[in-house]
Amino acid sequence: MKQHRQAFPVEKMCNMFNISKSSYYQYLSGKVSKRWLQNEVLVVAIKDIFEESKESYGSPRIKVELASKGHIVSQPKVARIMQANGLVARKPKKFTLTTDSKHKYPVAPNLLDRQFDVSKKSQVWVSDITYIRTYQGWMYLTVVIDLFDRKVIGWAMSNDMTAKNTSISALRMAMKNRPVQQSLIFHSDRGVQYACEAFTNILKHHEITQSMSRKGNCWDNAVAESFFKTLKTEWVYKQNFVSRKTAELSIFQWIET
Repeated sequence: MKQHRQAFPVEKMCNMFNISKSSYYQYLSGKVSKRWLQNEVLVVAIKDIFEESKESYGSPRIKVELASKGHIVSQPKVARIMQANGLVARKPKKFTLTTDSKHKYPVAPNLLDRQFDVSKKSQVWVSDITYIRTYQGWMYLTVVIDLFDRKVIGWAMSNDMTAKNTSISALRMAMKNRPVQQSLIFHSDRGVQYACEAFTNILKHHEITQSMSRKGNCWDNAVAESFFKTLKTEWVYKQNFVSRKTAELSIFQWIET
């Protein structure tokens, strides 16, 4: 910054590098070291990323964001700075079970077997259902994710847990957005919305192979679970949905943009 003082105002340069004018002048006077000044820049960068994430990022994700901005720093150091500055990531609230696996329908085998890395589109789709609280009552969000690019290719929000308004609606959107390929596997939990004949008949008609998680094992559908955790931590828990319509528009904004 020294060599640019004649060309640019000090205040403008300090804003650019996220440091205070007083720190800069202390550095010039020799009262603080270059290392101290760099650390202050790092602290401000961490605070900015933390605020941009709406207080949801912990030290691992902030470390990644810092690296993308040219700050190469270890995760333990990021954690120490966050602790020193009282930056604590918000923890997701406890999950409410939405899976009703006590039904009479057949259960498909776990063909996916936690093989979440695939080589092409429409090789494996995963799906799950979660709840969204509003002042008008609960809403239920169903998503279908293509494991190839981890993109939500189908989703539905409903006031009830019927297969028609959850799994079937989301599946139809997915098939509209991304053509079904041969050997496509559709993986979900054992919920009645995925096991009922109305849903399985659609899969059979399009020659889609069904796969289901083992009983009570959320890790078998980890990608969908992770998506919901991120959605709720970074978005839903920071909102107060006055109505179901407001919630639907807000979720649409987050998913699509």
